[in-house]
Amino acid sequence: METTFAAQPARPAAIQMASWRDLLAVRRLEEVCFPQDFWPLLEIIGVLSMPGVVRIKAVIDEQVVGFAAGDFRRSDRLAWIATIGVLPEYRRRGIGAALLRECEQQLGKTLAVPDGRVRLCVRPSNAPAIQLYERSGYQQVSVWNRYYQNGEDALVLEKQIYPGGGRQPAGERRDRL
Repeated sequence: METTFAAQPARPAAIQMASWRDLLAVRRLEEVCFPQDFWPLLEIIGVLSMPGVVRIKAVIDEQVVGFAAGDFRRSDRLAWIATIGVLPEYRRRGIGAALLRECEQQLGKTLAVPDGRVRLCVRPSNAPAIQLYERSGYQQVSVWNRYYQNGEDALVLEKQIYPGGGRQPAGERRDRL
């Protein structure tokens, strides 16, 4: 799977599957994007190698500039996007939206999310990410108090996805119980 879109101004970014070979690039990205809460090395190794995890990267000029990962949680009966990040110098170019969209599509296709729900967490102070998620159809469903290492809460956002990771077909309605 490879999707290409034009990042502004001119260089194209390719959305590709990530693997353990991307370990150093993903580790660097995590440290830069999440300086207070970056994943320890063992967690990055796990997300890059465990079966059942959707892991994708954005690449420009052979450099990993973005990464997203998600998986299905049986106990919750929904999928979680565990991380999504784009290096600061590549933000506001549509890369985060492309990673989010591709992660949702892969979760919808490969993991057969039974209730069609996907969730993610975001800091309340991360207004650009919240705007991206809201534009993508996410709504707040919960708050996890003092979730992050500095004591900041996490907003839990949720979106309904459909087979193939798409939106609800026109004219079809699915009420939540």
